Amino acid sequence: MRTSANPSKQKGTRYEGEIRDFLNARGFEVKRVVQMGRADQGDLHGYPLHIIEAKSVKSFDLPAFVRQADREAVNAGQPFGVVFIKKARASTADGYAVRSIATDVRLINRLRDAEQLLRDLAPETFERHNKRHQEAA
Repeated sequence: MRTSANPSKQKGTRYEGEIRDFLNARGFEVKRVVQMGRADQGDLHGYPLHIIEAKSVKSFDLPAFVRQADREAVNAGQPFGVVFIKKARASTADGYAVRSIATDVRLINRLRDAEQLLRDLAPETFERHNKRHQEAA
């Protein structure tokens, strides 16, 4: 007798694929990873400095989701975890990216320091970089 797969698992797997495809279409090299139980390392790798924990659920438990992403980032040897949450009846781009404020501050400090280093060592390159990202906003 053949059993059908768990519909919730299928929904989550489908959302992981949507995120992967969305990010890869924007120049990243994101891939789904095999789950490892207690040593789980997140759902998606290849998003720089992060693991992504993908959630396609009706009700959100944000504290548990963020703790999970942070724990899995440590397991994967990445500095940051982020939870991507699917927004019902919306495109992948309209979903939510969630992390703790502490994690966000660490990320922004790292970005600020890297940009300052670039500004100090290669001012012309920094100006091109800065202009490109201001135009993208």
